[in-house]
Amino acid sequence: MHRPLKQFLSILTLALSLSLNGQIIKYPDFTYHLSKSTVKTGETIELILTTSNIPPTWHLFSEETDCPPEEGPVEASLEFTPHTSYQLVGKLSSVGDHMVRDDIFGCSTGQFEGKAEFRQKIKILAPNPVIQLRFLGQMCTDVTGMCVPVKSPIIEIKSLKVEGTALEAPAVAPSGPASLPDTPVIHPTPALAPTTAAVAPAGIPGYRASGPNEAGTCKPKSFGGSIPVQSQGLGTLFLLAFVSGLLGLITPCVFPMIPMTVSFFMKKKSRAVAIREALIFAFSIIAIYTVLGTLVAFAFGAEAGNWVSTHWIPNLFFFVIFLVFAASFFGAFELVLPAALVNKVDRQADKGGILGPVFMALTIALVSFSCTGPIVGTVLAQSITGNFLTPVVGMLGFSLAFALPFGLFALFPSWLSSLPKSGGWLNSVKVVLGFLEAAFALKFLSIADQTYHWRLLDREVYLALWIAIFILMGLYLLGKIRFAHDSEVGHLGIGRLGLVIATFSFVVYLIPGMWGAPLKFLAGYLPPMHTQDFDINRSIREAAGLSGNVIGKPRYSDQLHLPHGLVGYFDYDEALAASKELKKPLFIDFTGHGCVNCRKMEEMVWSHPTVLKLLREEFVIASLYVDDHKIKLPVEEQFYSRWSGEKITELGAKNADIELCYFAANAQPLYILLDGKEQMLQAAGSAESFNYKPEAFAAFLEAGLKNFKQQTTTNP
Repeated sequence: MHRPLKQFLSILTLALSLSLNGQIIKYPDFTYHLSKSTVKTGETIELILTTSNIPPTWHLFSEETDCPPEEGPVEASLEFTPHTSYQLVGKLSSVGDHMVRDDIFGCSTGQFEGKAEFRQKIKILAPNPVIQLRFLGQMCTDVTGMCVPVKSPIIEIKSLKVEGTALEAPAVAPSGPASLPDTPVIHPTPALAPTTAAVAPAGIPGYRASGPNEAGTCKPKSFGGSIPVQSQGLGTLFLLAFVSGLLGLITPCVFPMIPMTVSFFMKKKSRAVAIREALIFAFSIIAIYTVLGTLVAFAFGAEAGNWVSTHWIPNLFFFVIFLVFAASFFGAFELVLPAALVNKVDRQADKGGILGPVFMALTIALVSFSCTGPIVGTVLAQSITGNFLTPVVGMLGFSLAFALPFGLFALFPSWLSSLPKSGGWLNSVKVVLGFLEAAFALKFLSIADQTYHWRLLDREVYLALWIAIFILMGLYLLGKIRFAHDSEVGHLGIGRLGLVIATFSFVVYLIPGMWGAPLKFLAGYLPPMHTQDFDINRSIREAAGLSGNVIGKPRYSDQLHLPHGLVGYFDYDEALAASKELKKPLFIDFTGHGCVNCRKMEEMVWSHPTVLKLLREEFVIASLYVDDHKIKLPVEEQFYSRWSGEKITELGAKNADIELCYFAANAQPLYILLDGKEQMLQAAGSAESFNYKPEAFAAFLEAGLKNFKQQTTTNP
């Protein structure tokens, strides 16, 4: 099966499985083998842990990262049960991962697709060593942006034969990132039990079990629907590429050729033949550029795209190339293909027949290269940092817009008379595109800067350069700046005036960002907020203090935090108790330290005045981090899971278990509304995952609040 089709089917299968079955994402299965099957005491072996069934379109993070401590996605780790019969040597290492940069976190992490391999050296100190471990990590998908924590069952090493006598145990018991709880060997996660499963005794939370024998007895709370899944990326790319194709049409190399080309097809031919050949010509243009995108996809692929998106070499290369494109558009020189190649193709076009329009399309593509080359290069540079389909989709969008006028004017030749005349405005289009190329060039330099911590382009420096570029562009449109090939601007037309207003309005929008304004419209294009030296919003929040629906100081608030000055809880039971006492509905935010979409929701949706007011005034907030492995539960609060039978000893494991047991989901973000009696308040029988429309999220909160008030009135 061809690779693009496999990608499409994988995405379709994922979307269907999520919409039908909630958000239970299957974890990879881990197997191990040892570098040696027989050793002597004192020798070192290498444990090789592998998986080959990472779900399609998902990636598993490795331990490689340049993220600052406590930032970025969850890194892979192995959690060993301490024992005196062995000792860990060195750190965990991964084989075959590649570094990928994330714009939200502003750093890079290692990732695996399809299969993964981890290695850990172990020194054997005694015969019959007792070695138990499990894998901890996180995997995410770029299709929907969802992330899930990954925790393998406990793996026990049994196949090793050891010769010799026991050596002296190390002074400190060996351990991994954390010690394992005293649980039996855990089997793979069971499926949900029927709805007739046992319910916990009164007074005991329903997600807790009395022992490991109750695994699989969860009774999820039914919200009667599925969690919405959103597919992102390709549609936006297609639209941007289509707009780029339209811009290519109004450049000096292309625009004058539209009437000339269409007139050539109409001359001395019947209308039917002219239309047929013009349509063949238009479809040939689409095919030429789409084939170019396909070749780029096969040449680079998704794996190389990940390298392109993070490594400093390709990013600096694209930075320089974009500046070269900008200089070309400013008139410093012209990018042209060899004249011999163009003339040879043009001679083939003159032969006519079915192949005549095809070679005519190829001639147009070659002749217009000095104007379209930088635009095509921009689209390809932006697209090859994604998956296999993005270069194909990008070129399809560009070529469709580029070919559209030729087909339309062939069908309706009278429209040719309505085209504006060629003139100096065409060169102005090129120069404006040059300013845009210069602005986009900074994005590639910023990626390298953040990935390698050069600190050349902090957020305010980046914004200052953009402000300068777009001020110069506005002055150029006003006629205050002229390049060598420009004609004098005698007066401003309506279209030019509109561009001037739009340009300076954009500059005004950028300026507050110098003092910490979030500039949500540019989320993902600007360096992260933590690179900003001065953030006035942070200063105001710190001066004003925090307010919200809490009773006393929430537990774990010294280690975990909510955005935008909100206050709330990080433990489900504590938040539920506050909801009962304050008689307020409970807003549950299943989140994670390494959840990219969680951060986007907080930045783009939670910050909306209506949403922020509702969260602060009307709800008790429970922000439940499912991937936290550092906060341990007090011994008296540890419990056995009804989902897996495992003993839960960490706050993150408790939160993940509640999401699985109560809501049959393991992906984040997930937003749930409950009352103090743990009754669902979801509007229209559905949970919220991620929706970047603040109005829709506010409606979700308001509907839940309305249901809460109705339930309180009828059943106080």
